[in-house]
Amino acid sequence: MMDALAVAAPQRMRGKGRLKAKWLDGRSRLDVFFQEGAAKIRLPDTFDGAMEAVLINTSGGLTGGDKISWELEAGDNTELVVTTQACERIYRSAGGVADIDVSLRAGAGARLFWLPQETMLFDNGALDRRLDVELAGDSEFVAVESVLLGRTAMGETVDWGSLKDRWRIRRGGRLIHAEELAIAGPVATIGQEGAVLAGAAAFATILYCGSKAEALLGGIRTLLGEGQAGASAWQGKLVVRIAAADGFQMRKMLIPVISHLRDGRSLPKVWSL
Repeated sequence: MMDALAVAAPQRMRGKGRLKAKWLDGRSRLDVFFQEGAAKIRLPDTFDGAMEAVLINTSGGLTGGDKISWELEAGDNTELVVTTQACERIYRSAGGVADIDVSLRAGAGARLFWLPQETMLFDNGALDRRLDVELAGDSEFVAVESVLLGRTAMGETVDWGSLKDRWRIRRGGRLIHAEELAIAGPVATIGQEGAVLAGAAAFATILYCGSKAEALLGGIRTLLGEGQAGASAWQGKLVVRIAAADGFQMRKMLIPVISHLRDGRSLPKVWSL
């Protein structure tokens, strides 16, 4: 019995969620819904024809060996707004990495907004995250991923850790955007480098793919002001990079920028400061 206990693997979280919206009777309605393990999805009432989905990890966070995946699709002519109930927390790992796999699709004439709240990396946390997106020719897409390196209000720092973030965005099967973020080892030291974060403890990327990219650029730059941020637009894409001293300062830039990309509409209520 003791030998069996000695080799028993620690329990790890598993979760999988899948959702698809379809256009019916003048609004976006539920077509496919699946949830398993710690992955839960809730659909708040909306009043504008769009569908809002709130993703929940009922385990309360991720650590080494945990895996969660989401498959979300905005069907033809629908509008789907996806967010999370709270920040995703990446706790200290005793071995292995936490794994997040996100697959998104937007059909013809669809608008898809991927708006999760921040990912919070704790000291000695390890995360491997992938975002794969397939867009129809005339669909619009907005994505944000933001990271907090510990809780600055609690005096926390991330002295050591690992963060890998892989994005692949395709339109009509053709790759239009790819990026790889990898920070591993002495995170606090690496983050002090001017070419990395210049001491910032919070950072974010916002991506817009659609026909209005160049037209939106001027307004975005005005909203960003003189902060530690920048924006560029080319060939139907707009990319915004933000770095800030803490999560509160970052949100003060994130929220108006995302609202601007949503035609002035507010963010989901779970984002309220």
